Amino acid sequence: MTTNNENQPETKAAEPVAAAPVNLDTFDWEAYEHDSNLYGESKEEIAAKYDQTLSNVQVGEVVEGTVIGLTKREVVVNIGYKSEGIIPISEFRYNPELAVGEKVEVYVESAEDKKGQLVLSHKKARQLRSWDRVNEALEKDEVIKGYIKCRTKGGMIVDVFGIEAFLPGSQIDVKPIRDYDIYVDKT
Repeated sequence: MTTNNENQPETKAAEPVAAAPVNLDTFDWEAYEHDSNLYGESKEEIAAKYDQTLSNVQVGEVVEGTVIGLTKREVVVNIGYKSEGIIPISEFRYNPELAVGEKVEVYVESAEDKKGQLVLSHKKARQLRSWDRVNEALEKDEVIKGYIKCRTKGGMIVDVFGIEAFLPGSQIDVKPIRDYDIYVDKT
């Protein structure tokens, strides 16, 4: 562990990976230069095996990923694809205790942006899952609970599974309600 100064946190230096010793007298430099049969298999066979280790993600699907890094502005998520995705930390405001190693659901917006980066969204994944939960509750004829965020003209804004919904004032109770403010910040 090293420390640069007293304001910097301790960081662990990356340790080099020891490679198997190579006998330079018997090494096939010609195969190395032409990228042919270097490892006993063709480059295409090795590439095909490598591609099998990666997950196939489709744009528009929700997948589970693992948080592998956090900064003040971004969350780095690994979904088992060729590259990691970066999500703005503002999408995790509801979860200030987010930590490396946690599993999160993410929506795949694009397999590659102009920088070659995987584009993910946690907010869209939560919204899609929320709509699924709302539709499921509708099909099962369930009563669901919502958190009343604020009042508006004619009703209230209610958070239901992370989706903001409008609750008309006439639907709050069987009798007319005069003071909507008593319901704000309640479930």
